[in-house]
Amino acid sequence: MSSAPAHSLAKLLAVSPAPKGVRRDMTALIERAAGGPLARDLALLAPTGAVDRRRRVTIAEAPEGEVVTLEAEVEAHLPTFSTKSPYRIRVRDESGLMSVVYFRPRKEMLERLWPLGQRRLFSGKIEIYNGERQMTHPDHVADPSYADAFPVVEPTYPLTAGLSARIMARAVRAAAALVPDLPEWLDPGTPSRHGWDGFTASLRRLHAPADPADTDPSGPYRTRLAYDELFARQAALRLRRAKRRGMPGRAVVGTGERASALLASLPYAPTGAQTRALAAIADDMAKPCPMHRLLQGDVGSGKTLVAALAMTAAAEAGVQSALMAPTDILARQHGATLQPLLEAAGLKAAVLSGRDRAKERKAVMAGLADGSIDVAIGTHALFQSDVVFNDLGLIVIDEQHRFGVSDRARMVEKGLFPHVLVMSATPIPRTLALAVHGDMDLSILDEKPPGRKPIRTVALPLTRLPEVYDAIDRAIATNERAYWVCPLIEESEAIDLAAVADRTEALRERLGDLVEVVHGRMSASAREAAMDRFKNGAARMLVATTVIEVGVNVPEATIMVIEHAERFGLAQLHQLRGRIGRGDKPGACLLLWKPPLGETAKARLDALRRSDDGFVIAEIDYTLRGAGDVLGVRQSGLPPFRMVDPEVHAKLLIQADQEARLLVDRDPALRSPRGQAAALAMAIFGCDEASQEARAG
Repeated sequence: MSSAPAHSLAKLLAVSPAPKGVRRDMTALIERAAGGPLARDLALLAPTGAVDRRRRVTIAEAPEGEVVTLEAEVEAHLPTFSTKSPYRIRVRDESGLMSVVYFRPRKEMLERLWPLGQRRLFSGKIEIYNGERQMTHPDHVADPSYADAFPVVEPTYPLTAGLSARIMARAVRAAAALVPDLPEWLDPGTPSRHGWDGFTASLRRLHAPADPADTDPSGPYRTRLAYDELFARQAALRLRRAKRRGMPGRAVVGTGERASALLASLPYAPTGAQTRALAAIADDMAKPCPMHRLLQGDVGSGKTLVAALAMTAAAEAGVQSALMAPTDILARQHGATLQPLLEAAGLKAAVLSGRDRAKERKAVMAGLADGSIDVAIGTHALFQSDVVFNDLGLIVIDEQHRFGVSDRARMVEKGLFPHVLVMSATPIPRTLALAVHGDMDLSILDEKPPGRKPIRTVALPLTRLPEVYDAIDRAIATNERAYWVCPLIEESEAIDLAAVADRTEALRERLGDLVEVVHGRMSASAREAAMDRFKNGAARMLVATTVIEVGVNVPEATIMVIEHAERFGLAQLHQLRGRIGRGDKPGACLLLWKPPLGETAKARLDALRRSDDGFVIAEIDYTLRGAGDVLGVRQSGLPPFRMVDPEVHAKLLIQADQEARLLVDRDPALRSPRGQAAALAMAIFGCDEASQEARAG
């Protein structure tokens, strides 16, 4: 690439986005609206739409409420003598008269902008006031003798309080002008097959459209740029994956003896999916480079057993394991589940959380330091600086999206090239897993262990609440346990939803102290005490918010009531339902909805009634909701999307990933001309850390 484009690209990636002539106090507002401090952030700011100023009409033809462009002669200025009254300018063309109106005007400026006796080209929205047409604060005013007086199709951009559309558009134009002509980083067949222009040409057309349709997310210009962004991200993930595979590590190979003891203690055999996942994990851990594998499984698919067997294999090889959970409740739940399994294998496990007493914490830390504790189960407390392992060889991370990238890095630093197993109980469509976990190997648990009882799911209007109360009374009388989930903690005047406190009071009137409550505003100790009462049967009804969504395991719980189920997402409803049916009795899930029920909410509830397969539900959720949440998660450590509209462009992901994979496989150091061009794409879209690492070897 020549020095001039290289210089332009450097400016694009380094310069503050405020254009010349803009006040310094506007810079922060522009950066906020652009989503970043670089000119690149402005150049890649996708328009929200476009204003069409091509409609040239006479005054008499100008329709109310529409944006038009007019040319007329300035006939008179009618200044105001009160700050509350508008300043009016009378203009005339061959068809009639109208007013141009300004509030809080500067008279001298308006006299220069609208000189008496001269013609002016102006554009804005037409209003009718006292039976006459007027235009308040026109968007543009210019001398008609200048052909390019103002854009006839004007893109619009996201704004923030205090920032005008005109300044923002000017800033975007200035940044887009810095984008040089760049070499093609896509396979030549890709733009040819889709009929796309090059990257720079598409970007220029997006910011200087000839037609409002040019800014449409599904149009060829935005689609080309969205594909470039997906390609750059997937290439970055593929490079990161290749780099990890080339990192130094150590093989961790178990003997199988302790694992056999663990399996012998189980009343059932692992599923085929669990067996396949364990084989893949064992194969990864036996290699002299760190494993980085995602174990994705539906609710109740047996991820905990897979993790236990992986940690047992690590102990057989003489190294320690750590399991990170995002909350105290979940960490202690994992401890209660894992400790009996690991003890059957002859291993010692301990829980470490931020709530431990000093004496307990000191004992656990000593055991980790001298190696007498094989497995640590805990929260963020695990990666604090004073926690030292004797030899950490395996890290298991549960619900990794709840941890930051730096959190995971701090944990990895506590071991010598430890292997990493990430677990997620939130199924997403297999294809979309590429965008979130493209740098990890993937194992999917798509079978449920034997013994899981079916869950009957029923949707009922809230008008049938008395019947639900009666059913709960009957179930509690036979020693069954039930959850009641509410979406809020206290009544909102804006949204008519039942509060946890109100529902708890109503249920306690019927069931007395058999009712406990758990929500996010309680202290950790109070939540744990309430959960303990529910687990040991002292309480049989637990009223809660979605803090029980993931990880809570009470096998005796057979009933799940979800109030205002129409307000919850499909994946969240499925996670909540997964808290029941874990024992030897079948479960029942009651979805209470408030009439009238919208079409999308009805489709969600119907989907939940028809299926209990998390992957099927994930596909339905994607169809109903789009891929926004799935593609927008930040656990990949990459910047947020700019040109990609997930609901419009998710279908491009597979092709972009395949193209990125082929490039990285053929040119992992990005030394070829196309590889160097791809490195530019990653720099432009903020994924350049991976490309720099690849070229550095």
